[in-house]
Amino acid sequence: MGHLDHATFGWLTPALSYVMACIGAALGLRCTVRALGATGRSRRNWLITAASAIGTGIWTMHFVAMLGFGVSGTEISYNVPLTILSLVIAMAVVCAGVFAVGYSHDRARALFLGGLTTGVGVASMHYLGMAAVRLHGHVTYDPVLVALSVVIAVVAATAALWAALNIKSPLAVTVASLVMGGAVSSMHYTGMFAVSVKVTPSSAVLPGATAMQFIFPLAVGLGSYLFLTSAFVALSPTAGEREASASAQRPVESATAH
Repeated sequence: MGHLDHATFGWLTPALSYVMACIGAALGLRCTVRALGATGRSRRNWLITAASAIGTGIWTMHFVAMLGFGVSGTEISYNVPLTILSLVIAMAVVCAGVFAVGYSHDRARALFLGGLTTGVGVASMHYLGMAAVRLHGHVTYDPVLVALSVVIAVVAATAALWAALNIKSPLAVTVASLVMGGAVSSMHYTGMFAVSVKVTPSSAVLPGATAMQFIFPLAVGLGSYLFLTSAFVALSPTAGEREASASAQRPVESATAH
């Protein structure tokens, strides 16, 4: 058996991956709240932004955490197409979940469907990301822990969507995103503890790209996307602020008309 190390850089990768998950969650919840206050194309755009933020946050969290994943006795590399597919799936499934909530008239059903879809999406992203791992040896999973990680993902997603629908104050959104970040991280590490690797030492070159060649630049790019979008969303006026500024201009117009 290969000894698995989930934090080859010490606490840096778990802490950083948790931060990424929280930023994605906070941004996603903020956008979902904004979407519910908007209509038409504006609502659709906010929902797409929310889904891309949550999807990117989850994916970046997973692969930043994976940067700290090591197995004694073997190098690790990643299959590039599968890794990219895991990102696309994370985005698409979260998008479906967020839209279910944004456009449904029945709150309870929307939450159930949205939470289930998003949770399963998070889990499938995780295990596809794991399927992209290439090493000298054989990877097996503990089915009980795998099932537990899927349950955690579904519960976390449902809780996050519930928060998006019911919470408006900035403090509450912050708390909700810290909780969701924690839930996504615990789902990740539960899924990682389900892994055991039987190493077959070999000097052959592994197919795929190393984490530093591929995962690291992609994570940095997506992380930058999250920060920039957060800044944009934080600075764009809410519906209430737009109405206030519009009504402030009206008396001036009517005064100049006389």
